[in-house]
Amino acid sequence: MRKILLVDNGSLRAQATLNLRRLALALGQATGQEVEAASLLHSYKIPAEELDGEKAVSLGPRAEQLAEEGATELVILPFFFGPSQALTRYLPERLAEVQARHPRLAVKVALPLVESQAPVDLRLARLLADNVREQITGPSRPKVVLVDHGSPIPEVTAVRNYLAGQLSVLLSDEAECVTFASMERRDGDAYRFNEPLLEDLLAAEAMAGSEVILAMLFLSPGRHAGEGGDIAEICAQAMAESPGLRVTPTRLAGEHDGIVAILATRLEQGLAGTPLLLSLPAAQGLEAVTGGPSV
Repeated sequence: MRKILLVDNGSLRAQATLNLRRLALALGQATGQEVEAASLLHSYKIPAEELDGEKAVSLGPRAEQLAEEGATELVILPFFFGPSQALTRYLPERLAEVQARHPRLAVKVALPLVESQAPVDLRLARLLADNVREQITGPSRPKVVLVDHGSPIPEVTAVRNYLAGQLSVLLSDEAECVTFASMERRDGDAYRFNEPLLEDLLAAEAMAGSEVILAMLFLSPGRHAGEGGDIAEICAQAMAESPGLRVTPTRLAGEHDGIVAILATRLEQGLAGTPLLLSLPAAQGLEAVTGGPSV
């Protein structure tokens, strides 16, 4: 028996879980597969009354439950832009714990949304461009900043830069320029690859008096990209300190319906077994696990 889970990092904000559930339903309708929403961390703390009376599902306990109910294959679709440590470190460790108790369970983890080593795929950049165009209101050409959260590993930041390059081409006739920034970064020179920080970029002399559209490289509303979140505070502060600067965020990348088509491709790959981010085959028979014959 196969089960499919659409998995995000998790948030303490109900809007993030509700968006994940919306996409799991839309993906199921688009592909004819049953897809469940689950989070790696945090979301289980959200009160059920904020989630239409249904508690958020955590990946680990749900995988255990599915295995106990007879599931033999688990296909995980990461709702992540790139190979974050949540996918490359935490997820394999947690799945290994599940498999240790349920050796008959095979696990396949599909690729994240962006795979820069694969053939060029402009779909994510195109939906980001759509979001920018929704905010262009006049004849002037705005400056566009693709902003993400910031990451402790360069591979994730490289995804931001890769998408900014694609977005620059797509908006070449509509934007004055396209650049990138991170909301935050860890201290120390080792994490300078996240630069520039959004607050520093908006304070730069070159931005004074400009119309700036923030292309939001975030998947779901939360304390960073949600209403009244960190991004909103950074923008408000920047405009207060630089009269004439106008900063307008787009909707989030994960709120665009086009994200479903990318997820459908990743699901197709996950079901086919190639390419994958991670594969954990089931143990070959109980004898290999227990050291004795099965009964």
